[in-house]
Parts: sequence; C-alpha cells; structure tokens
Amino acid sequence: MAPTPPHVFEQPAPAFDVGTVETPAYVVDRGLLKKNLEKLAQVQRDSGAKILLALKGFSMFSTFDLVREYLHGCCTSGLHEALLGHEEFRKELHVYAPAFKQAEMEQIIPIAHHISFNSPTQWQKWKPMLDVARAAGKHAPSPGIRVNPEHSEVECSLYDPCSPSCRLGTRAETLDKEDLTGLEGLHFHALCEQDSDVLERTLAAVEKRFPKLLAQVSWVNMGGGHHITRNNYDVERLVRVICSFKERWGKEVYLEPGEAIALNTGYLIASVLDIVPTDIPTAILDTSATAHMPDTLEMPYRPHIIGSDLPGVLPYTYRLGGMTCLAGDVINEYSFPAPLEIGQKLVFTDMAHYTMVKTSTFNGVPHPDIDLYDPETGVLRVVRRFGYEDFKRKLS
Repeated sequence: MAPTPPHVFEQPAPAFDVGTVETPAYVVDRGLLKKNLEKLAQVQRDSGAKILLALKGFSMFSTFDLVREYLHGCCTSGLHEALLGHEEFRKELHVYAPAFKQAEMEQIIPIAHHISFNSPTQWQKWKPMLDVARAAGKHAPSPGIRVNPEHSEVECSLYDPCSPSCRLGTRAETLDKEDLTGLEGLHFHALCEQDSDVLERTLAAVEKRFPKLLAQVSWVNMGGGHHITRNNYDVERLVRVICSFKERWGKEVYLEPGEAIALNTGYLIASVLDIVPTDIPTAILDTSATAHMPDTLEMPYRPHIIGSDLPGVLPYTYRLGGMTCLAGDVINEYSFPAPLEIGQKLVFTDMAHYTMVKTSTFNGVPHPDIDLYDPETGVLRVVRRFGYEDFKRKLS
C-alpha cells in the first residue's frame, strides 16, 4: 500500500458546511490559498527570486485575481496554457514545451516574455522567427534552453526528469558541441515534492556541468517541485541557496512551483452511492480515481480523508471504488470509526493541485463541480458546473 505523505495531514477540516455541497465537487478555500501565497511572497522578498505559478499544477483561473497579487507571473507548457496565462493571469509569461509547431510559435512569440527550448535543434529552428520579430521592432521573448543536470533524487521514475534517458532537457555533452549564441536563459527542472537540500545539491550539479552557459545567460529558471509551503520545508536554506547563487553568478532567478501554490488548499467531496459486499466491503463513490484523481493510480498516492485512518486502525475498513468500468478504479483502503452509510459525504484533502488539470470524462463520468469558498465573506459558490454538453464536445 502506498504511504500517505505526512504533509497531507496539515490541511484543516473544511471551514464551510460540507452538507451544502452537491457532490462530487472540488472546493478551494481562498483563505488557505492566501496563506500559501503570503509565504511565497516572503521568499521572493528575502531571496530576490521571482516565483511563477505553474499552470500545469494549478490552473483555477477564478483565483488568479488573488494569486497575481503575490506572484511575479506564470509558467506554461505549450500554447493553450500560454493563452490562458496571457488572458487570465496578465503578468510575466514563461513558456516551455518539448517541441513547438509553426502555428504555435506564431501565437506564442507575441505574448511570451521568456521561452525555454528543449534542445539546440529547437533553438536553431525557431531562432530566425525571434530575429525577424526583433528586426521588425516587434516584441520577442527572451530565449533560454532547458538542460538535464543528470542529478536525480526523485524516487518515482514516472516523475524523474533527470534520468539519463529522459527526453526533457539537454545533457552537457550535447550542448558542448552546439552554437548557443543568442541564448539568454538556462532552465532546469529536477525536483518533485522535495526540500531545499535537494535543490542545493542539484544546483551544484548544474554549476559543475554548465559553467559556460551559466556565464553567458542573464536568467536561470530553477523549475518546480519545491515544496515551499509544506510546514517542515526549510525556507531558510532555500533563501540562502538562492542568495548565494545570485552572489556567485549575478543572474536573475526564477522558481516555478505548481504544487506549493495550492498545497493543502482544496478538497474533493464525494458521496457514498452503494456498498458492495466484496472481501473488504467496497464503498462506491460518485467520484473516480482514474478520472478525477489519477495520481492515486500513477504515483501511486494515497489521499487523506478527514476522519479516516489506515485500514484496520479504526473499527470499520472499506475499499473505496470509483464510478468507471475500469476494474482498477480504486482509490485505496481506509478505516472509519463507524460504518459508512449510503449518502454519507467523504472529504478528501489536498485536492487542488494536479487534480482539475488532469481530469477526464472517461466512461462519461460527470466532471466534479469546481467550487470556491471565501472565509472573509463566508460564501461558498459553484464556479463551474459540468454537464453532458461538456462531455460531448470532447468527442466527434
């Protein structure tokens, strides 16, 4: 059984009346989000780094009015996220993708402030478009290249961007043979839910392998995976590492955490629809592991449910199953202090990041509502409700 990460127990019980929520629904608490943003803003002030919201982790644009008060901009993975960031975030925009198409670049160049290319081939292919824009007196983004530091401390291979065979970023031995004239930035991404000690060791690997490129560029993007808003994260070390790097190299530094922005700010509320008498009683919920919280199958990851514990700890143990026909659509096993009842609502925590951005409508299972709770006004509102037409429009 996959362990439950300790940080998921940091989120408080909902401050709103769960009984009023029509399920299934993601609910984000603006107060908890603001608390994270205040911590990130302090890191910006103390370190001089600029923190970007990574839309790949959290793209709930109904909260962008709050997020942009604190963060410098957003980073995006390709055209559609770039357009969303341009339209809704309206601050500095960074773009990266493993590769770009002509039609994508035609739309990205006018709106992006920074663009990171995955390889020298991509850089050489699109450099003429940037040169043409500049020659015409038009806006063109500052170009950078993503590197592979070849320093890996991510345990789950699915999320390891620094393995020798990984397609993301270019290794030093390849860059040494290329003409990098005109590049202004170095971008690396190596962390996944990790502390600042891992960044410190990774940064040492970058400095060792890419000194020539570091000397050339004006900015360095240190990627995401920084678990800054977790309670036991070593913020002082992070600030020290960034300040020391800036003193050595004199570069502008960016961080682009996705998870840290929305960590422990959201809930997924589901209802028990049936209880099937299997070897361990299986409670069928009106949500789905594969469609609504895919990290429970991919990582694997065991989300916390308020009031529950590991199987066998409390008197009544259940396996929680989803609504799709996939046999493996099982969230995990949990124990409860009393028997579950049909119609009972369960509250999953830490469900703001890497949930809404990864959902599907497999089997036609309805997408959960997206709700927003504001503790300052006490108002819980449905921001978006999905229906049949949303499912149909994805098909042909």
